[in-house]
Amino acid sequence: MSEPDAEGPVQAPFFVRGEVIRGEAAIHRSRDLGIAFATPAIPFDRIVTPRGEVPPLLNVPTTEIIDFLVETGQRLADPGNPFVEACFARMAETHVLPCGVVEAVARHAVAYLDRGVLEAELSASFPDPDALDRWVETIDASGRRAEVRAYAPRLLHVLPGNSPGVAIKSIAQGALVKACNLFKMSSADPFYTVAVLRTMAAIDPGHPVVRSMSAVYWSGGDSLVESVLCRPQYFDRIVAWGGGETITGLARYAGPGLQLVSFDPKTSISMIGREALASDQQLAEAAEGAAADLMMLNQEACAASRFQFVEGSQEQVDRFCQHFQRAITLRALASGDVRPLPRDLREQIEALRLLDEDYRVWGRPDGTGLVIRSTEPVDFHPSHKIANVVRVDRLEAALAHVNVATQTVGIAPAGRMAPLRDALAAAGAQRVCPLGEAGPSTHGTPWDGMYPLHRFVLWVVNERGRAPDRSVPPA
Repeated sequence: MSEPDAEGPVQAPFFVRGEVIRGEAAIHRSRDLGIAFATPAIPFDRIVTPRGEVPPLLNVPTTEIIDFLVETGQRLADPGNPFVEACFARMAETHVLPCGVVEAVARHAVAYLDRGVLEAELSASFPDPDALDRWVETIDASGRRAEVRAYAPRLLHVLPGNSPGVAIKSIAQGALVKACNLFKMSSADPFYTVAVLRTMAAIDPGHPVVRSMSAVYWSGGDSLVESVLCRPQYFDRIVAWGGGETITGLARYAGPGLQLVSFDPKTSISMIGREALASDQQLAEAAEGAAADLMMLNQEACAASRFQFVEGSQEQVDRFCQHFQRAITLRALASGDVRPLPRDLREQIEALRLLDEDYRVWGRPDGTGLVIRSTEPVDFHPSHKIANVVRVDRLEAALAHVNVATQTVGIAPAGRMAPLRDALAAAGAQRVCPLGEAGPSTHGTPWDGMYPLHRFVLWVVNERGRAPDRSVPPA
């Protein structure tokens, strides 16, 4: 535990089943900026729903849950929402992204709380969404009957710090499956989840959705906390977003009765065919699309492209790199987030400038965007608005660099997607999309290779025995 800053730490209250809890029992530091923030003590006895207690949302129709989520979205979109405005002011002190970028992402994420989007999520995730509301009868080929229900789980959500949008989506998904939810917030953002939940409580503090939600903070990997909470008598699933160290640390708690549903750390790439470089206009469009995919959350998002495999001659690829670097710079300047690269990253790039035969660099290490062209991917993780363009003779050569950690692959032209998608899936990639469209995903489609809602619920069966043979009259 660190000492607070001289001017005092920023306050990060908890939310426990409808009640806001404040205090300064613990002082923490944000992950990226090292800014101090204060939290109350964790009320262990109140953040766990006892097994003997029926989940508050169990018998609430999903239509009513959706109504409540839609109203929450409307309240969050209100520019006068006091909880959200106060949250953004606090996040400006702890988050690595500029306040304007964080606000834009959060306001865009509210679109998830749309009736059509939520209904699409349910219908895509469940063959019969009625199973969330009641026991659904089924009869097998032998005539045996059973009733099946997607039962409300107890979920421990470990949220990431790179996007407030994940908080909105996680809260909505937890409500849709009628779960008892505990959200572990990130040190980069120990505020936004509570702001959303306080907005819900302002609508109806006694609503079952509100009574199903708690949000607290502890330092990730703190065994004194996690060894207490991560037990099957308290939770059915740990739903974790985060880096490799976070996921590995939580995996040790998984076992009989407690499953880990992980959104693992991912890297995304772009694949650009020679047809996309055939004319100046096509090349410029490809550069704009690649820049859009790279600059998602200023390259903080898992779907943000870090490597661009470009098919063509060295002259063609170099022309693309020049346009690409300009497109990145325009987006960087528009975002307001222009910061020099860390020293170790600058030194690696400067070393590459000396290797003229295999590498070429466009731009400066000043945070306005930089492109490195090479014949093989660089051996460091491109970040801070750095793109690594890898020249290839054929796009299929990029398959050697795709694995189970590859999430999104943006492809241009779109006609190259169908010939490549099976090989990409076999290599481990989980999502293929047109170049420039890595950000918005189709509502109701899988994410990270799964339908999350289907994984969250407990599938419970009530066997009813063989159905009576109606063809034989009773004696």
